[in-house]
Amino acid sequence: MKDEKATLTLGTEKIGRLLLEYAIPAIIAMTAASLYNITDSIFIGHGVGPMALSGLAITFPLMNLAAAFGSLVGVGASTLLSIRIGQRDYVSANTILGNVLVLNVVMGVLFSMMSLLFLDPILLFFGASNDMLPYANQFMVVILSGNVVTHLYFGLNAMLRSAGNPRLAMLGTIFTVVINLILNPLFIFVFKWGIQGSAFATVISQVVVLVWQFYRFHDKRSIIHWQRGIYRLRRNIVSDSLSIGMAPFLMNAASCMVVIIINRQLMQHGGNMAVGSYGIINRVAFLFIMIVLGLGQGMQPIAGYNFGAQLHHRVSSVLKQSIMYATAIMFVGFIVVELFAGGMAALFTTDGQQIDMASTGLRWVFAVYPLVGFQMICSTFFQSIGKPGKAIILSMTRQVLFLIPLLLILPVQWGVTGVWSSFTFSDALSVILAGILLAGERRKK
Repeated sequence: MKDEKATLTLGTEKIGRLLLEYAIPAIIAMTAASLYNITDSIFIGHGVGPMALSGLAITFPLMNLAAAFGSLVGVGASTLLSIRIGQRDYVSANTILGNVLVLNVVMGVLFSMMSLLFLDPILLFFGASNDMLPYANQFMVVILSGNVVTHLYFGLNAMLRSAGNPRLAMLGTIFTVVINLILNPLFIFVFKWGIQGSAFATVISQVVVLVWQFYRFHDKRSIIHWQRGIYRLRRNIVSDSLSIGMAPFLMNAASCMVVIIINRQLMQHGGNMAVGSYGIINRVAFLFIMIVLGLGQGMQPIAGYNFGAQLHHRVSSVLKQSIMYATAIMFVGFIVVELFAGGMAALFTTDGQQIDMASTGLRWVFAVYPLVGFQMICSTFFQSIGKPGKAIILSMTRQVLFLIPLLLILPVQWGVTGVWSSFTFSDALSVILAGILLAGERRKK
């Protein structure tokens, strides 16, 4: 079959070469997606105004929750797909593809209906002021209306990557970004659609790429493709996919809860401009986080395949190299932010107060980033080898058990600075825990 030779090399090719082959396309794709989010915020900040930037930040919890349900299916199923291909169980692999399609449609429709029905109360609960609410509402109405498309787009891209086509997955993301970058300024500055223009650009770009993804999976020469009999939900595939995907689901769901607390604390101690500053920090921080996530996506099919094939020395090798690269990436982020925090904040807004708040927050948030890459790779590693329990522990402790108490305690004394420093202390504690869990796992070998 067309892709069989490519997938078999996962168990024979040199790990360093494989990791670069799989990770570089994913890193390029994730970086491109993150750069889109940055330019999107820049367009909104300069084309609509600082209050629209704050309104966009208020939507982050709902966006995280939507991503949580998407990752519950997509990430879990793609990991299961890698393991099944490693076992050369191509019948199950194709059934996983069909089940991903059905599950994403069901979850996407249900999430959109419930969110649109209670949108304003949800946004107010998230911390929106009366000034922010119209912007947040206008943006999310469009995004939620296209939520099914978003779920399918991310789910099928994960399938492409795990089926041995990392370059196609990269192209899918890059196509989305390029279309977005063309439509965003057109809709905002030319058509004067405001913040809704940015939302329309996002949905339209995903629709275009989704059509292309459907076309790619029609190729019957590929080991994974559309065919009859794969769309009926299978209990074992659904349960295994949801079990493995529970770690990223909880991570994104926890992010939703955390961002709600962040926004409410920032509103209380710093007002609208502080919330907008967090929107800036979030975009910059996610540039480097997404690069490491891309590295993790490249590692995932390699670790999953070799774990399924019981080639444990290769699993250990890809883990070590991934940790090394992740640490280097985050160290670069730390240096860049510490040197140029003010200039980076000024890219998004001309408001002096917002620039000062954002630059201070950036330095706090990035303080221990050279160590965070290790923690992220550990979480992805446990997920990749079908051990979601430890991945869930790492996700939940960093974003819930560690961060939430700090967010509730530190701002009482330090105000807005207490919010920023909560990230630093939480990350440091999560790195220590990741080291303990990984050491325990390696002792079992």
